[in-house]
Amino acid sequence: MKTYIFSSVLFILTLFTAIPMTAQESTDGKNNYVVLTKKVAQLQPIILTAEALKAEEGDAFGHFQVIICGKEIGDITDPEKINHFIEKAEKAGVQLIACGFSLNKFKVDKTKVPSKMTTVENGILYNFQLQKKGYKSISL
Repeated sequence: MKTYIFSSVLFILTLFTAIPMTAQESTDGKNNYVVLTKKVAQLQPIILTAEALKAEEGDAFGHFQVIICGKEIGDITDPEKINHFIEKAEKAGVQLIACGFSLNKFKVDKTKVPSKMTTVENGILYNFQLQKKGYKSISL
């Protein structure tokens, strides 16, 4: 009986200690981040945060992606609203991503999405997929 209990506890401990290692292995030891935002104006503090983390972490800093979703997604097609942020994001090593689902729902002309931005089919799903790979995530 004691052997059965000991074996069960050992199995459970092994299972739970292996789960966090899987997430770390998929990020190659780097700290990767993803931010889901609904407003282009929020890119200013997001990019500043990425710059600060990059300076703080040095070689441990990995990828930093920002997914833009929601009803204000059309703002990404306005050069006056987005171009400055695209330049700042490039310098900071931040990848800007547009949610294709939001583009479709709010009838935004996809041909007007800046070429330096990536579009994914579903921003929320993409966020979850990155989290499964070990990315740290926040939504604003």
